Amino acid sequence: MIYFMIVVFLLGYISIAMEHTIKINKASIALFIGMLLWVVYIYLAPSIVHSVSSENFTDFLYHNDTLKQLPFKEQVRSFVVNHQLLEAIGDISETLLFLIGAMTVVEVIDVHGGFNFITNWIVTRKRRKLLWLVALITFFLSAVLDNLTTTIVMVMLIRKIVNDTRERWIFCSMIVLAANSGGAWSPIGDITTIMLWVKGNITSISIIKSIFLPSLVSLLVPLFIAQYWLKGKLPTSPNENYMEDSNSLNYYLTPLNRFIVFVSGISILILAPVFKAVTGLPPFVGVLLGVSILWIYTEIMYNHKKYMSETIKVRVSRIFQRLDISTLMFFLGILLAVDALANAGILMSLSGFMTTHLPNIYAQSISIGVLSSLFDNVPLLAAAMGMYPLVNESLLATVANPEYMQNFVVDGNFWHFIAYCVGTGGSILLIGSAAGVILMGIERITFVWYLKRISLLALVGYLCGAGIYMLQLLVF
Repeated sequence: MIYFMIVVFLLGYISIAMEHTIKINKASIALFIGMLLWVVYIYLAPSIVHSVSSENFTDFLYHNDTLKQLPFKEQVRSFVVNHQLLEAIGDISETLLFLIGAMTVVEVIDVHGGFNFITNWIVTRKRRKLLWLVALITFFLSAVLDNLTTTIVMVMLIRKIVNDTRERWIFCSMIVLAANSGGAWSPIGDITTIMLWVKGNITSISIIKSIFLPSLVSLLVPLFIAQYWLKGKLPTSPNENYMEDSNSLNYYLTPLNRFIVFVSGISILILAPVFKAVTGLPPFVGVLLGVSILWIYTEIMYNHKKYMSETIKVRVSRIFQRLDISTLMFFLGILLAVDALANAGILMSLSGFMTTHLPNIYAQSISIGVLSSLFDNVPLLAAAMGMYPLVNESLLATVANPEYMQNFVVDGNFWHFIAYCVGTGGSILLIGSAAGVILMGIERITFVWYLKRISLLALVGYLCGAGIYMLQLLVF
């Protein structure tokens, strides 16, 4: 049964990686393997619970006296359903609710033209200067927004101003690198850092201090080389001859309306770590509180614009219908699948294998980061979090090798470095990140062109950033 679980996960993983070839939505596959693995695990649990979860199982029985009279299989089934599965669902729900809130905020900003305040800053016609400006804006913007949204906003801007296809592909490729690098150093910049932050493996200030410079270097190195592929000036400036459609929402919004929505939305996302630190409540509470405030403001704003047709107004209730539910289902399925593997003891065995065959946590993290260029970084990170459980101070005092296990405490070196590696490693191949995949859809960039022109630059930047991280540890 153990081997069956491994085979199911691997086949599902391969199917997810080949989504565009087999043309089956990866969310459906993730949900299938997530549910199936829990079905298999509940029948497998009686034979392994004493070896894998002995302490937790004993504690569960101690606090549930009514179960002590039941047969052993019934005790185990109750433990799986009422403890392990509920605990997994609770942890996953925190991440999903935060994502729902963040996705809503980003959509509200987008439909109300808030991102125009950023794109309007870009007025240069010099190609090299434009490349640096777009890349750096993307880098910092993706630390607040998700990589996918940032990539779409910046790519659509480049499509307006760069006519030559191959030249535009260079700009767009650097946008992907910048979005992935920028998301890696912020607790809310990428789903992987969100997962680590929500679970309590990292804290916001610490991850920024630790990963900002390596992430920046991973962008600057390829950017410095790529600039020499561009020369001269563009024929037109970025925002020249642009007019709003009279049938669009932005035609009716005042600059003040757009500014309030933009500032409010960005503030909600930026202040999420502050809310968690001050109140101690999970981050999704702060984000959903912000969503409610933004919702109330937009309702009042629309109620005062009686001359607008209701079909033009984009109320938050309509925005909920536009959220990418399939992405949420993908995260749910993958995280449940990984939890099933963790409870079955499979990930702990994999952790032991990697510890034996790779010399240290840095080699392990770099290897996982390179793999993220082939496979989705969400299941990779989820598996790593299952392989290397978070270590608390009381456990640290009892282990035989406290110096090594120090890497796995809150804000331990492993959690920071794995956040960098899985966040930036996806840039090595075009299929390695959501930003790269969406770029393939928008610009029709071929995998082979990216492999020949960009992959080596991304790999060099990735390794340079990793080197900077380890150099920081030596110096500080």
